Amino acid sequence: MRAILLLGFLALSMSSLSSQAVHLSSGERVRVGRMIWKNECAGTVEGLVSWNRGEGFPSLGIGHFIWYPAGKQGPFDESFPRLAALLSERGIAVPGWARGPAPWKDRAAMEADPRRVRELRTLLSSPRALEVQTEFLIARLEAALPKLLKAVPEANRRAAVRERFRRLSATAAGSFALIDYVNFKGEGVLASERYRGEGWGLLQVLENMREGGDPVRAFARSAAEVLTRRVRNAPPERKEGRWLPGWINRVERYPAF
Repeated sequence: MRAILLLGFLALSMSSLSSQAVHLSSGERVRVGRMIWKNECAGTVEGLVSWNRGEGFPSLGIGHFIWYPAGKQGPFDESFPRLAALLSERGIAVPGWARGPAPWKDRAAMEADPRRVRELRTLLSSPRALEVQTEFLIARLEAALPKLLKAVPEANRRAAVRERFRRLSATAAGSFALIDYVNFKGEGVLASERYRGEGWGLLQVLENMREGGDPVRAFARSAAEVLTRRVRNAPPERKEGRWLPGWINRVERYPAF
């Protein structure tokens, strides 16, 4: 309940956010933040700092932004340091220890450090920090399109990606789908984010879309297919099939935004 009440304060200042590729009202922006918080953290303050079993990093904020421990890197895009920098830029006090790599080597070490975990949850659940996190998510999407187009050398494929992105971003539901998915599974342009040479990011979903009909429903269907392919291609030891039902349920809700 506290999480939902905090998000209500976002409407007071969301109108100050700038947008180039995404056209959302202040109320729609608030809803984007609320929905992503619900998708990633079940809408709870506790979920703003977590470390999933089997992962080598903690996930922070409404978008579960990845934060690698010192001396470690993984195949997925690390986004929390950029968020921390933006929070500081917006005048929000970020502890010095939170401006570098994650201070814990593993999940057990984080659980043994409740003081820092509480400090981060308090920071990330403040109304102003919630606003900035939503701004960060929208800005990530707006920065994604040039990356997607650069990754597609053929002119006809590039034009199709651009047009599908344009059609989706023209509506609130389509914008949410793009924002949520790029935060959820990335742009799809990193060579490290591949299983058996096949990616699962926003680029792959846009290229896999079928033409015609409601673009948001087409995007959701394509996302479900791409995520199913990812699980099929994943190393068996990762046991990604356990996550697939939740992933598909998530993308199937996009048209209802």
